[in-house]
Amino acid sequence: MMRKTLLLTALIVALVGSNQYGYAVIEAVEFETKQQEKRYKTLIDQLRCLVCQNQNLAGSDAPLAKDLRDITADMIKQGDSDATIKAFMRDRYGDFVLYEPPFNWSTAFLWLGPFVLLILVSIGLILNIKRRQEDDLFRPTQATDDAERIKVRNLLRDTPSIGINNELSSNETNSDNT
Repeated sequence: MMRKTLLLTALIVALVGSNQYGYAVIEAVEFETKQQEKRYKTLIDQLRCLVCQNQNLAGSDAPLAKDLRDITADMIKQGDSDATIKAFMRDRYGDFVLYEPPFNWSTAFLWLGPFVLLILVSIGLILNIKRRQEDDLFRPTQATDDAERIKVRNLLRDTPSIGINNELSSNETNSDNT
């Protein structure tokens, strides 16, 4: 029993210890004014962590994200504008670092892609609906299709009568036999 408890304890310690980023805390940064602190929080929300999957700098525990937060804080303390900080990050790390990349030739597909895809799907849907309607309009009906009419007439002629007429004819045959 003691051995099972020791193994269970060792397993729990190993699992908790393996999650090294689970208890990480994003460092607090001291600013001279509340305005600088507000700008800092806004900027780290607008800048993407280059290591994490679609996470901003504010929510990332990666070492690179910490470095980028430090650079952002230092630039704010030096008096750089938000546009200057974003331009610095974009020049150094590319458009991917911004959650809202600027519209240019390299990001045109990113901005226009969803609209182009929506238009193409709409055109395809409209053409498909029109084609189906045309197929239904030009499909020959049973009355005008001679081959179908002949086939149905032959089937009806070769089929024995069912229903009231059949009962009447069997009653007539029985009365004739008596």
